Amino acid sequence: MSIQLPTGTKDLLPDEAAFWDHFTDTAKRVFGCYGYQPVVTPLIEQTNLFVRGIGTATDVVSKEMFTAVSGENLKKLVAGEGIDEKDRLSLRPEGTAGVVRAVVQHNLVQQGSAPVKLMYAGPMFRAERPQKGRLRQFNQVGIECLGAEEPSIDAEGIIMLMRFYEEIGIPRESMVLLLNSMGCENCRPAYRDAVHAYLEQHVDELCDDCRRRMDINPLRAFDCKKEGCIRVMESAPRITDYLCDDCKAHHQAVKGYLDAAGIAYVEDYKLVRGLDYYTRTVFEVQATDSASAQSAIGGGGRYDKLAEEVGGKPTPGFGFALGFERCVIALEAAGATFTPPRACEVFVACVSDDERPTAFSLVQSLRAHGVKTDMSHQKRSLKSQFKLANKLNARYVVTLGPDEVAASAATLRNMDTHEEESVAFADMPARAAELVAAGE
Repeated sequence: MSIQLPTGTKDLLPDEAAFWDHFTDTAKRVFGCYGYQPVVTPLIEQTNLFVRGIGTATDVVSKEMFTAVSGENLKKLVAGEGIDEKDRLSLRPEGTAGVVRAVVQHNLVQQGSAPVKLMYAGPMFRAERPQKGRLRQFNQVGIECLGAEEPSIDAEGIIMLMRFYEEIGIPRESMVLLLNSMGCENCRPAYRDAVHAYLEQHVDELCDDCRRRMDINPLRAFDCKKEGCIRVMESAPRITDYLCDDCKAHHQAVKGYLDAAGIAYVEDYKLVRGLDYYTRTVFEVQATDSASAQSAIGGGGRYDKLAEEVGGKPTPGFGFALGFERCVIALEAAGATFTPPRACEVFVACVSDDERPTAFSLVQSLRAHGVKTDMSHQKRSLKSQFKLANKLNARYVVTLGPDEVAASAATLRNMDTHEEESVAFADMPARAAELVAAGE
């Protein structure tokens, strides 16, 4: 039996990989306009980072993390021995905790300095039941801004995200932005107590998970996808009735900035997101054209206490993440298309093997000028070489025979327009690069 890829994972074949490159390049360009710089953190972190940062009541920590153990530590665990906390490692289920850990560890937010704005892109891992738009290894792009508590940062991030979606081809009318406030440490406790009391009155209608969460973090019940729990939470107390004056003012300011920018949103008091570190602003973007059950294509919010949770000084933060695979589904549903870049711009064909050394040298010269160039490395007829050039979607073909080698010049043929021009070998790299850059 041949070895297959693991369940819940996906190969990004060339066209999909090209779109991933386009996706991340677009993110770097759009987010870069707002001052965000790239950061790369390890795929693996100490397990305690996610336990402390994300919260034990979340499905991510309690059910979905992949824990990695070295062979030596596995022997210790099997033998009933303990291992050091630093050796308890997990594949990252999300990007925020690792970025905040890096910011704290390297003291990137210093007293009196401007906030640090970072963006990341790469794979995340969750042991979920695989389905369309929900994989065990999936790709995310995200941003984190630490060191600023102003509501303008929240609004700026949301506006930036919506601009990104449009840049990659998801129409504004194919998305809905959900917005809520989670309050802060001053007003959330009273709200938690109110939700807990409400859940106790409906405990027989809750699923086992929500009964378990009820005493740990009752707000998690809002995130349950079971129909019975959804019906119960429809009538639950609303956070907006419990916000303190500061949280109300913050929430109103965020909405004011979005209104001024022409960003439409729907206030959803049930929106709590899936992680425990959020405070005040939370939001989620859903694709309205997608028939997938996983319609959420991105979201995030404010997390003003997370830096302290991972051992740092008080540092306000805001961030979001968006799923690559779910955005692809949303793009397909919206009818958007992506044309991968050509793998080959110029193909050099030989009449016989005698011209192969000259062709090989010309190919290297073209590549040195940044032109995507190829040739046949097999014994093919000239006709077969032209078929290969068409298969590679080459824009130009250069054919070398004895006369071309003798004259140190060849015809550069545009395969789309059939226009031809004779170019000396010495001038060929610069001329081909010029034509390719001009899109001609």
